[in-house]
Amino acid sequence: MAKMEVLLADAPGDFSAVMLDVQQVQIHADDTNDENGWQALPLLKAGQYNVLDFVNGRSALLASADFPPGRISQIRLVLGANNYLVTRDGTRYDLKTPSAQTSGLKLKIDADLTQDVTYTVLLDFDVAKSIVERGNGNKADKDRFLLKPVIRAITTAVAGGIKGSVTPTTAQPQVLAIRTSTVPNDTLSTFADASGGFLLRGVPAGTYRVEFFAPSPLKHVVRTGVTVTNTQITDLGSVDLK
Repeated sequence: MAKMEVLLADAPGDFSAVMLDVQQVQIHADDTNDENGWQALPLLKAGQYNVLDFVNGRSALLASADFPPGRISQIRLVLGANNYLVTRDGTRYDLKTPSAQTSGLKLKIDADLTQDVTYTVLLDFDVAKSIVERGNGNKADKDRFLLKPVIRAITTAVAGGIKGSVTPTTAQPQVLAIRTSTVPNDTLSTFADASGGFLLRGVPAGTYRVEFFAPSPLKHVVRTGVTVTNTQITDLGSVDLK
């Protein structure tokens, strides 16, 4: 299988909070406008995200799913009705989304998914361009701002990995790799085989906490700060569970 991830990041604007109500992320296999061709990805968390939290390299993982190898042509972000911003003086304004609220915002990605490769789509939300002030900027106007999303889709095919071995070899623990550099954390898992070896394929670049869960009386072992880079396999060496 191939893997697709969709992340949300932000180019900052002059507000203290901008909350987006993310309800769906959908993909389409071809360039047509056939509504029956859209497929919803399972969201890690539907609801509000403060996009100002995701600057300086930080991002939010919206969706992650496995797919058969093949082509993905378009992606669509569907927002709900509960979008708002907070200005620097603490005033809250609801954001109306006339275009993206119903059918969603479509972006071309043209991704060819390959076996054992994770394909990452970063949705870079430009706050400064997406928030439009109406009229003369009257602070008492509850409809002072409109949301017209300007989003850039940045696509990367990644194929890092984590490998190693455990002792005793009979333990065959579950191995969890928890990506701590995204919010919420993404988790990948596998089991060590009868020889004690393990390998996690298609691991996106980032920083991970790797945990080993073995039957009692063996130890629960945690490795922190494990760095994975694109196209490289990170070797943890031998992990002693005794």
